[in-house]
Amino acid sequence: METFIRDALNKHLELHELIRQSQHGFVSKKSCLTNLLEFLEFVSDHVDKGLPVDAIYLDFKKVFDKVPHSRLMLKVGGCGVGGRVYDWIKNWLNGREQRVILNGKYSDWCYVLSGIPQGSVLGPILFVVYINDIDKNINNVILKFEDDTKLVGVVKDLVAIVSLRSDLRRLYEWSNDWIMLFNIDKCKVLHFGTNNVKSDYMLGEQVLESVTMERDLGILIQDNLKVSDQCAKVVKTCNRILGMIKRSFTYRSPCMILTSYKSLIRPHLEYCVQAWRPHLKQDVIMLEKVQHRATKLIFGFEKLSYEARLDRLGLTTLEDRRLRGDMIEVFKILKGFYKVSSNTFFTLSTSGLRGHSLKLYKERYNSNTGKFSFSNRVVEHWNNLSEHVITSSTVNIFKNRYDRFIMNLSGVNKSL
Repeated sequence: METFIRDALNKHLELHELIRQSQHGFVSKKSCLTNLLEFLEFVSDHVDKGLPVDAIYLDFKKVFDKVPHSRLMLKVGGCGVGGRVYDWIKNWLNGREQRVILNGKYSDWCYVLSGIPQGSVLGPILFVVYINDIDKNINNVILKFEDDTKLVGVVKDLVAIVSLRSDLRRLYEWSNDWIMLFNIDKCKVLHFGTNNVKSDYMLGEQVLESVTMERDLGILIQDNLKVSDQCAKVVKTCNRILGMIKRSFTYRSPCMILTSYKSLIRPHLEYCVQAWRPHLKQDVIMLEKVQHRATKLIFGFEKLSYEARLDRLGLTTLEDRRLRGDMIEVFKILKGFYKVSSNTFFTLSTSGLRGHSLKLYKERYNSNTGKFSFSNRVVEHWNNLSEHVITSSTVNIFKNRYDRFIMNLSGVNKSL
C-alpha cells in the first residue's frame, strides 16, 4: 500500500515540478553521481578561470527523528495533496508508539510525535517534501541529496562573501523555524582556488571549521581537487577484500574469482568514478593493480601476463571501463535520461559538417583542473563516435553499439 501511495505522490510531484532541482536524492533520473558531477563542474569551471569558490557542508542532528508530524503534513498539504490520500498519510504517521528495553527492563509506551519511519517505503519521499523549501531565497548554489546539503558560491570579492554568509544565515533560520537543527560541529568549509582568502563563516554563534578534505556522498573531495587520496582509499578497501577472499578459499576457479571480483570489489572501484576519474599515471596504475592482483588469484593464471588473463576472462582494463562509463554518462545527459540540464556541462558544436549530429564544442582551459574535468575530457572521445552509436534510443542499446564500435575500431585506433 505504501508503494501505491509513494508512486502516486511521486507522479504528482513530477507532473507539477514541485521538487526543486537542487534535490538529487529519492527523485527520478537523479543520483549521487549527478549531485557530484554538478558540484564539481561548478567548482572546477570557476577555479580554472581563476575564481575562488567556497563550499559549506551542512549536517543535521538526527534528521529523520526530528521531523514533526504536524509540520510535515502542513507541507504535504502545501504540495496539493488532499482528500483521502492526505488523510491516509496522516493516519499512517499518527498513533505510533515506542518504548526502550535495557537489561530486560521495559519503559512505558509513549506516543511518537515526530520522525520519519525509517525502513519504510514512503518515508524518504516525505522527508524530501519536508526539506524542499530549504533553498528558498538562496542566492548561491545549493545541492542536496536527501539531508546531505552543501552551499556553494564564488567568493571573488567582499560582496560575494557577504552574499554567501547571508545565505548561510537564512539556512540557519530555516532550521530553527522548522525544528531541523544543524550539528554545527560536523559542518565544514572547503576553500577552493589558489587565490582564496579563506573567509570565516558562522552558523548561529559558532565559526565553522575549515578543512582541506571532506567526505561527500562517499567520495573524498580535496581543496586542490586532486583525487590521489580517493584512489588510495578505494585501493585500500579493495585490497582488504582481496585478502579476505584469498584467505577464505583454497580452490580458486575462474568462475568463483570472477564472480567475487565483480560483486565485491569492482563496485568500489567504479562508485561515482566519473566524478573522480584519475588522470595521473601513478593513480591509474594504482587502481589497475587491484584488477591485476584479483586475476592473479586464479589457479593456473599466475604465470600468464596481465593482458592474457584479461583476454581469457573477457575483461578490459579499468581505464577502458572508465572511458566507457564517461561515454554512457554523456549519452544520458544529452538524451535526457538524467533530469539535469545538458547546458550545465556541454555546448553543442556549430562548426563543421563532419562527424555525428551531437558533436560537442571543446572549451579552452587554463589548468589541469579544467583540462581533466568531466565536461572537457569527454569531448574528444564523444566526437569520435559514429552517428549509429549516438542515435541509440536506450542506454542498453548505446552500450551494445558502443562496445561493437570499439571492437571494430580497436585494430585502427586503440587510444579511443
